[in-house]
Amino acid sequence: MRLSLRLVISLVLGMAIVTFVIARSQVRSVKLGMRTDLQRRAEVLAESLQEIVEPAVQKHSREQLRQIVDRFGNRQQLAGLIVYNDEGTVLAESPSITTHLTPPAVPLQRVKTDPEGVSEFIRVNGRETEAYYLPLLGDTGINGILALFYDASYIEAQSNTIWRDTLWHVLAEALLILVAFALIIRWTIVQPLSKIANWLRELRSGRVMPPPPLPNEQFLEPFSREVVNLAHSLAEARAAAEHEARLRETGESHWTPERLRAIVQSRLLGPLFVVSNREPYTHIRRGKTIEAEVPASGLVTALEPVLRACDGTWIAYGSGDADREVVDRNDRLRVPPDHPEYTLRRVWMTREEEKGYYQGFANEGLWPLCHIAHTRPIFRASDWQAYQAVNQKFADAVLEEIHGVENALLLVQDYHFALLPRMIKSVRPDVRVAIFWHIPWPNAEAFRICPWQREVLDGLLGADLIGFHIQAHCNNFLETVDTALQSRIEWERFAVRRDDHTTFVRPFPISVDMRESAIPESPSSPYQLRAGLLKDLGIEAQFLGVGVDRVDYTKGIIERFRGIERFLEQYPHYIKKFTFVQIGAPSRTSIPRYHDFMSEVEGEAARINTRFGANGWRPIALLNRHHSHKQILPYYRAADLCMVTSLHDGMNLVAKEFVAARDDEQGALILSEFTGAMRELPDALIVNPYDTEAISDAIHFALEMSAEDRRTRMHRMRRTVRENNVYRWAGSLINELAEIRIEEPAELLLRQES
Repeated sequence: MRLSLRLVISLVLGMAIVTFVIARSQVRSVKLGMRTDLQRRAEVLAESLQEIVEPAVQKHSREQLRQIVDRFGNRQQLAGLIVYNDEGTVLAESPSITTHLTPPAVPLQRVKTDPEGVSEFIRVNGRETEAYYLPLLGDTGINGILALFYDASYIEAQSNTIWRDTLWHVLAEALLILVAFALIIRWTIVQPLSKIANWLRELRSGRVMPPPPLPNEQFLEPFSREVVNLAHSLAEARAAAEHEARLRETGESHWTPERLRAIVQSRLLGPLFVVSNREPYTHIRRGKTIEAEVPASGLVTALEPVLRACDGTWIAYGSGDADREVVDRNDRLRVPPDHPEYTLRRVWMTREEEKGYYQGFANEGLWPLCHIAHTRPIFRASDWQAYQAVNQKFADAVLEEIHGVENALLLVQDYHFALLPRMIKSVRPDVRVAIFWHIPWPNAEAFRICPWQREVLDGLLGADLIGFHIQAHCNNFLETVDTALQSRIEWERFAVRRDDHTTFVRPFPISVDMRESAIPESPSSPYQLRAGLLKDLGIEAQFLGVGVDRVDYTKGIIERFRGIERFLEQYPHYIKKFTFVQIGAPSRTSIPRYHDFMSEVEGEAARINTRFGANGWRPIALLNRHHSHKQILPYYRAADLCMVTSLHDGMNLVAKEFVAARDDEQGALILSEFTGAMRELPDALIVNPYDTEAISDAIHFALEMSAEDRRTRMHRMRRTVRENNVYRWAGSLINELAEIRIEEPAELLLRQES
């Protein structure tokens, strides 16, 4: 039986049952009301006759009784009237008794014990009849009985009419339901599902088509979600296969999520655990609903394929306002929400811990210390205590997750957890531990500023592998260890031997996903995009520059603005023609230095705009709000140039994102020599961000550069980013960690004895 037919039958049956119950209740109510009304009429008539019948019975006057019953026995609906003596013998009866009614036996005992009268519904000659008996009193008690009989068959007839009407209503409603249900099923389910089936058929045959509107009924939501996931998986698998085929044809071997998965599955000896301050999914409450968001992060892009491939565990700080509401009693949940493939373990912090560990020691201490951006690092004993406490809290969570797990691999992320490797290895020396330091490592003299440099270095050296973006940072780290700690530096292997443990130090330049940064196919050219973006900003201009940064004092935003100001001074014919859009996401505004720096950036932009601005044009458009990667891509695609003028940066992925977005092989990249990306992208226009004249000249050169020169430079940079993408970074890091041999306790003892 088809599903729709079963649903229709179920609906009709349910409606019939409900209608039957309602009709039955209505019939009972009507019958009760009509019987009560008939009984009341009998009582009234009997009481009115009682006054004239009782004297006649007292006198034994049959003639008088006959006259009474003849006179009143033909009342409407009165089937008969009988007067009995006290023994039940008929004294007088109306003429209708003999022709239409056979009198029933009198309930003498009930009547004699109930002076108010007895009423009952009985069937007489096959018809329902109301019988009412009223005792007649005399001097010595009950002398007789007055009986009234009413025809009650009309009550049954009325009930049958109600049942008949109800039946017709049920039939009419069933017919309407059938028609309405058929239309609803066709419009809301059958047609959308047919379109989905056709869409999947086209996808299976290789044709790429936009998905049809999916049914949004709540009970079909899981189906719709899975259909979309299936289609995306199919499209990704086909794209990956085609990509691999093209690579084999050209002899190239690029890293893809699929290749990364394969490497991870073949190389890992045990489960993988990742620790980071930022979580891959944040749960936010919006009204009465909870939504999962993916924060903009290259780290998430790189590590998710790894964790999905090995069903790993990601341990992170639960920062969302609804994060606690979605975890289980062990603070875990499976992610991604639509297709769970790995575990997210959340760790909680108090407001005081977050302030001391994150805002204090990490971002007011280590961040300016490592970036050497002429902002004095601040080190407080209370912040250091909070940093230690939070690192221990995360270490406890890690140890809980890896309890009883053999051959576990732990990948720790960034400067927030410098102490974590030692805390883990001191309890579980069998675990392979790596930490990747995403920011620069300064020279040894600069790092001596940190009052707890020995503790930080000792914590890091608990890892088996330490990763930096570039070789120069590896060298700085080894020199720092050499001057601060008693250890043996093995420069030929780039390793540190300390306390019978070897830590390898390697460069792993992080990158972006070329596919994620590509602009979707669009009929708009870069010129059309540029015109639309500028129109939205209320600016008329011919040339467009773009900068994308967190509003951070290490990003060289002020220096960039002054370079633009000098460019307009030197080349005034670009006034009213060139506009620079600075997308600046507010960052760490609770830290005074960042709050003040935001004001400095806004003030500098306003000053330059006041100096050069004109009606319908301004040289700098500052967009100081958060933008998604999808919102930023059109600016990358439309810009004549992108400026990355960091005063010091570990890598800076904005430069690589811009290159990845320029599939038209146009646009110029102006890049600070103090970024890690500079070493991989020598075809960019390299500048010293402190040299205002150099920035001005670079802007002019970028705008005057020939299309062929731009194409040649961008082609080479895109090839570099494509070959050294984020999946290569993750694969190299995981592969290197898996290759490390963990020394057994017996080997350590033998080494000590020798």
